[in-house]
Amino acid sequence: MSYVYDPENIFARILRGEIPNKTVLETAHTLAFHDIRPQAPVHVLVIPKGAYVTFDHFAAEASAEELVDFHRTAAEVCRLLGISPGDGAAGYRTLSNAGENGHQEVPHFHLHIFAGRPLGPMLAR
Repeated sequence: MSYVYDPENIFARILRGEIPNKTVLETAHTLAFHDIRPQAPVHVLVIPKGAYVTFDHFAAEASAEELVDFHRTAAEVCRLLGISPGDGAAGYRTLSNAGENGHQEVPHFHLHIFAGRPLGPMLAR
């Protein structure tokens, strides 16, 4: 399997500090920030700092440290935002798009975290 990473994509530019963002949390391997076009009252993007195109690319090739850091950072973002059902909140949805059929807009793996209102069914039939 071979992925071609575009180092000029918007998330790569954010990671290099060329484009500002509203950071929620940053760790050694992960950056979480508010989406500039939110689709819900809470809409945060969680991205690895490594050059990964999709979820399967990240899951297959990231180091153990990157994998753990990414998931723990996403969990901490949910805690910081007060959206975790484990803390009594109404919940959230996570989403990651991959490729053309998944409507991926930025070719850098990212996890959307949506919350703050009922989000409806997962997919239209």
